[in-house]
Amino acid sequence: MNMIEVISTCTYEKTKTIENLVDDDHTMINHIILPKEHSIPSHLSNSNTYLIVVKGRLTLTLNEQDPHKYTAGQVIAIPYKTQMSVDNVDEELLEFFVVKSPNPSNYKA
Repeated sequence: MNMIEVISTCTYEKTKTIENLVDDDHTMINHIILPKEHSIPSHLSNSNTYLIVVKGRLTLTLNEQDPHKYTAGQVIAIPYKTQMSVDNVDEELLEFFVVKSPNPSNYKA
């Protein structure tokens, strides 16, 4: 019997990691690990974006706002076409998931 579900597995490293776990018609899910002093460069969100912090402290800058910090267990919702950058300025390893819905390839603005 064939399985209905599709399984994706995360990598757990102590180095900068960006991996795509799900990329289907509806959703894109990425898993990201950032050691201290690593970042995701400034870019425009290309869908409704949700950051789910799993470990560490995420420093997030949106548009012209001052940077804000978020900790494990917090979910941050970011609207479409928001300028954003993510940094880890803390000692602890930062781990988070990025959920984009709809998938940017199917976003209808």
